[in-house]
Amino acid sequence: MAINKYMKAVLRALSYPDIDMKRHYLLVRQATRISHPPLPQEYVTFPFSVTNGDHEVPCRLFTPHDKAEPLPLLLFAHGGGWIAGDVDTYSRVCYTMAAQTGCMVLSVDYRLAPEHPFPAGFDDFYAVARTLFTDPFLPVRPEAITLIGDSAGGNLCAAASLKARDTGDFTPRRQILIYPACASEHDPALSAFPSLRENGEGYLLTTKRVCEYMDLYCADRRDRQNPYFAPLAAVDLSRQPKTLIITAQYDPLRDEGEAYGARLLADGNQVTARRMPDALHGFFSLPPRFPSVRQCYKHICDFLCEVPE
Repeated sequence: MAINKYMKAVLRALSYPDIDMKRHYLLVRQATRISHPPLPQEYVTFPFSVTNGDHEVPCRLFTPHDKAEPLPLLLFAHGGGWIAGDVDTYSRVCYTMAAQTGCMVLSVDYRLAPEHPFPAGFDDFYAVARTLFTDPFLPVRPEAITLIGDSAGGNLCAAASLKARDTGDFTPRRQILIYPACASEHDPALSAFPSLRENGEGYLLTTKRVCEYMDLYCADRRDRQNPYFAPLAAVDLSRQPKTLIITAQYDPLRDEGEAYGARLLADGNQVTARRMPDALHGFFSLPPRFPSVRQCYKHICDFLCEVPE
């Protein structure tokens, strides 16, 4: 059922189009911590860290309660526009992911902009992925590892897959990109993607906020043409993992995520794209009782059961 006029009014009131992200990003971080409550103490998790140069990247492992045998692993990069979110605020999401998929979930606490602009957060996530694939610190085979991320985290997963191909460091077999940020330009007047104009106001995530996230993440304008910053900037998208892309109907980032899937497919990769009807950007953080979340996990579980060719 489509979003009715009353819900649209509520969403518009919650979208806060006039907040200055560059001045108030710390407040956004605090709001994220409130809106993503941590797990209760009775849930057991396991901390790890991975070295990236002179920095230790914190990670947290989540496992399904009723599983004892070696399990597949989801290597997770959280959303938050590269400026908010952490393993604490996404703990409930990761526990739900482990329970719904029957996989272990390793969440990466990469560094955030603007204190640590691109490529710091990307390098942190890539360092964890490379270590996990080449010098595993967990009992998991490389072919049983799937990269997964939402929004900015989807961007990091796509970028990590591109760098892994370019360097030959490792070869991920699967990636799941949930409403990923893939483009470098989000000005509705300049972008070719209609969803930036159709969904740019009144659906929680605004195009103004997306542009501010990108500006805070970007230290050098030249980075915007770097495919590890904006995967759609890549000239060649061949030899990428089997990919599931999930987008949301009322998301300004909808079309760029679907365009990335189309580019992957055109360059010879296996791609499944699913658009969630009546869903907004960020829906993946809702509890599984919501229909869009239940359907999303069905797509994820179906995808994980498939064998890449």
